[in-house]
Amino acid sequence: MTLRPVLVNIKAVDDTAVGRFWAEALGWAVSSAEPGATAVKPAGFDWLDPVGVCVDVIAVPEPRTATKNRVHLDLATTSAAHRTELVARLRSLGATPVDVGQGEVPWTVLADPEGNEFCVLEPREVYRDTGPIAAVVIDCVDPRAMARFWGGATDWTLHEVSDDHATFRSARGDGPYFEFLRTPGAKTVPDRVHLDLLRYPSDDQEAEVTRLRALGATDLDVGQGDDVPWRCLSDPEGHEFCVLARS
Repeated sequence: MTLRPVLVNIKAVDDTAVGRFWAEALGWAVSSAEPGATAVKPAGFDWLDPVGVCVDVIAVPEPRTATKNRVHLDLATTSAAHRTELVARLRSLGATPVDVGQGEVPWTVLADPEGNEFCVLEPREVYRDTGPIAAVVIDCVDPRAMARFWGGATDWTLHEVSDDHATFRSARGDGPYFEFLRTPGAKTVPDRVHLDLLRYPSDDQEAEVTRLRALGATDLDVGQGDDVPWRCLSDPEGHEFCVLARS
């Protein structure tokens, strides 16, 4: 029994506008399966047998607070010229520079049109084959504890772990990395960005949820009600995530 990360879920007041932004940013296509949900996917992406992850933008009535998200995307670039061009293009699409205390760094920190932070990285060899998303980055207090939980929760491979960071990538060695960075301060508010996980066809959803609870996950009530086909949970540091149904 195990799970795979399949969606980066972003909440937005205007899912259509934010979805269009991320489609342009990543060079992916937009599709809207239902009102209030805008999917952003690379060509040929099959979410029932995913390679990497796609982006789902979900409409919510509440605007984003001023608190920094503890989950964000890092975007890959292939050269200094590419990074300069990408930053300029993103700003023309509505991204804005943001100061999260990064100081003088070789990457650029921006926010999407509703204020969700992300980074445009300088070229790095490790991300040369990830596609446009280099990494999904999660701030945490204890990367080693996160590595234990998420290593048990998913089938992704742990590449590196230390007191300061932990790094995973899909078992097939494709798509973005999944990184935990030690960051001062505990999580205090719900994130606008979270991961959605998918079980394998032969696994049972409720058995997977029970297994996650045994690893340290807790049930989460975000007002979803009892009739939805997914299960909302949080990891041992309170990062929200969902276990999706295969439908």
